Amino acid sequence: MQDITDAIDLTGKVAIAAVDFHSTRIYALDSPDHSAPEHVVADDPRKRFHNVYHHHGNVDGTYLDDSDVYWHTLAEALVHASAIVLLGHGTGKANASHHLVTYLEKHRRDIAQRIVADVRADIDDLTDEQVLRLGQHIMGIDPLRDHGDSRRGAL
Repeated sequence: MQDITDAIDLTGKVAIAAVDFHSTRIYALDSPDHSAPEHVVADDPRKRFHNVYHHHGNVDGTYLDDSDVYWHTLAEALVHASAIVLLGHGTGKANASHHLVTYLEKHRRDIAQRIVADVRADIDDLTDEQVLRLGQHIMGIDPLRDHGDSRRGAL
């Protein structure tokens, strides 16, 4: 898929992915402050997946799956991470991170086994820095605090 930018080497690192149906931001949790995340964008040349909810031909009101190409690309982006934290918004079938977990459990169990958390968050309103800090907090690796008097990390 050509819609990947700022690829990150996740080999042996903990990754956090803010998963949406249209794009995903991926960080290595040891990324320096203000670094750019890897972006994976759903390939949708015909705009078929613009709306996840489809009324036409779907009388039972369920959500239809997006392109497996997108989920496969996300799996490939996360394949080398030692552990994975997922952030998704929405609930139930409207939560893209749940779709990713389902795809991984079916097609890439080796990656699914490394998911340590799937957290609901308002990812559209989180900055890249906030996504990174949330992942660090979830994994218990909060950065050292600057107390403003050169006691960085001191108790």
